[in-house]
Amino acid sequence: MGLVKRRSRILMGSAALAVLAFAGVANAQNAAVIEDEKPATSSGKTTLLQRIIVGAGNEKIAIDTPQAVTVINQDDLDREGATTIGEAFDEVPGVTAIGSDRITGQSFNIRGIGTLAASDESKIIITVDGATKFYEQYRMGSFFSDPELYKKIEILRGPASSTLYGSGAYGGVINLTTKDASDFLEDGQNGVLRIKGAFDSNRRGFLNSDILAVRLGENTDLLITGNYREAADYVDGNGTEVTGSKFTAYSGLVKGTHRFGMDSEQVVRLSYQRWISDAKQTDYSQTGTQGFGKVDRETMDETVVFSYENPASDNDNLNLKVNISFSNTEVDQGPADFFAPSQYAYETFVAKVENTFESTGDDFENFLTIGTQYSHQIRTAQQGNNAINYHPEGVDTKIGLYVQDEFIFDERLTIIPGIRVDFITQEPDPGITSASTTENTAISPKIAAMYKFNETFSLFGSIAHTERVATLDELFSFAAQAVPSPMNPNPSYQSGRFASLTLGKEKSDNYEIGFTVSRFDVFSEGDGLQLKTTFFQNNLEDLIATNPDTHNALPVAYYVNIDKAQIQGMEIEAAYNSDTIFGSMAYSRIRGKDLTTNIGLNSIPADNFSFTLGKRIEEMDLEFGWRAQFYSPFDTPASGAPHKAHSVHGIFVSWKPQEPEYGGFEVRSSVENIFNEQYKNNLAGDNGKGLTFKLSLVKEFGW
Repeated sequence: MGLVKRRSRILMGSAALAVLAFAGVANAQNAAVIEDEKPATSSGKTTLLQRIIVGAGNEKIAIDTPQAVTVINQDDLDREGATTIGEAFDEVPGVTAIGSDRITGQSFNIRGIGTLAASDESKIIITVDGATKFYEQYRMGSFFSDPELYKKIEILRGPASSTLYGSGAYGGVINLTTKDASDFLEDGQNGVLRIKGAFDSNRRGFLNSDILAVRLGENTDLLITGNYREAADYVDGNGTEVTGSKFTAYSGLVKGTHRFGMDSEQVVRLSYQRWISDAKQTDYSQTGTQGFGKVDRETMDETVVFSYENPASDNDNLNLKVNISFSNTEVDQGPADFFAPSQYAYETFVAKVENTFESTGDDFENFLTIGTQYSHQIRTAQQGNNAINYHPEGVDTKIGLYVQDEFIFDERLTIIPGIRVDFITQEPDPGITSASTTENTAISPKIAAMYKFNETFSLFGSIAHTERVATLDELFSFAAQAVPSPMNPNPSYQSGRFASLTLGKEKSDNYEIGFTVSRFDVFSEGDGLQLKTTFFQNNLEDLIATNPDTHNALPVAYYVNIDKAQIQGMEIEAAYNSDTIFGSMAYSRIRGKDLTTNIGLNSIPADNFSFTLGKRIEEMDLEFGWRAQFYSPFDTPASGAPHKAHSVHGIFVSWKPQEPEYGGFEVRSSVENIFNEQYKNNLAGDNGKGLTFKLSLVKEFGW
């Protein structure tokens, strides 16, 4: 572990120096801002469904993508004032933050895929600027970061995303994009300093976020950000404190961007980000309140990303993207209560190269993307000088090859076939008795299509297959002797977790069909109204689960292939925008069951409906509105009792004056859970927050 840590520090330090060196020597001309939205109305206003999707292949508008996709942009993040990434998903259909509102206790569920089990982190792929993020530990969440680092989040729902991102993405993909200096620098500016302070009444929370964006040359810029958050334990609607939610966290980002070549269209980016939280005597269980005692825990996450893009507008055979990243997540905990000091870590190196070939004719366009991805992940877990048997160490190496074609005929018919093959090698730590290296191949083909009948109505559908190879935890959990657990630190009987060396691949066959409606000039000149509805069915085979015979006579494998399951559902997403009124709504209904036992799956979220309705008074630079989420009563089998229906309401207001004397000033406030509802999401480990008032102040200084 010490060698791994030293190597990480060297890599991280070198990367940070490289960013500064790169930014200091580069020069040229002004960087153009890349638009994340496509104006479609005469007023230039866009709706949520008109935002540009990058992660699904060739750039396209969300409503014109034959897949269920949602983009959360900077305005959404600012309006939410989120403390955790999961809070930003409240109005995304089919997506639920699970676990708890503790900053190290959240994981994600997409379309009924995702629990707090070890294997589920691999069923939803999370990337930060293209870097793959993965973490699994008992009673811990899967992603640690701060919303202030990001300007955009793409959520691609369903296994069709496996083609471009990796086999086994049953639930889908969450892509997070960090801020750039160009997001703050106006034409003619050489630098901007942005200072933000925020207050949260519920947990007496405080945020300070500082951003420095500077232009180092005509086409070179540098962004440096630093964030500090602190908060006490929050309270629910009954005024009860949720213990272990107290925290202090630091985060930062250094990012350099350089443009060069013809029309400065080639782009090189190099970035380093770091997030750290040091919690003393916090609850061992972060995913929900459990009687596992207290622990001292330091959590650290860091990411280095180098990317290069060359769209080569003068060459149809060249549209190159290169992304090289290194991610390191570490948890150092104890001693406290009955827990011995221990260290857990994941180090992941990923290199991805893809090129798109473009061809056109009188009535067609074709975009053929070919790519390869290499991933090398090291999983470590130590108590003193001893390995932790129930969190096995090992190395996971993947080589993926993929191809995706997008054919557009007569600007009406779009067909997107694709296939990916991943070659996976998983090597256990030499200390795991009787375990040996395994090799597998996973295949992920798909075909999607959309037909645009007219400017108003379109139909789309897709068929996608993907395969998920067992994780290191599922393969190599092994113990020849009794294994102490938090509930039984000194077992007198023989029990254990034994390696599951013959696990087969999980398989998923997903079918989707849906339609879109888009109208303009509906209620006023220049307004826009869009709606997208998706129906899906996901058939799962050879599910990997805990062996029901684990507690019988040993030895016995801890994980086995036992079940078939089916998940069905529908999602509705709609948005409206005009000069004065804006709004959005989302609805999802998901059902799933184990086809072997005919029992409902524990991972299915309750039916939910959400909406936002807002008003702009442009002459006053004022924006305000109402938002609400409604959840139906729902019987989650593991809970033993149906969860009650509940609704959570809130109001928001922002003032961003455009007058020169107020330049760079912004005020945002909101009241969440305005009726102080006592509620608990059926996939959550704790009650939600009670009445909360939030206030943020921003001031920018430019030169």
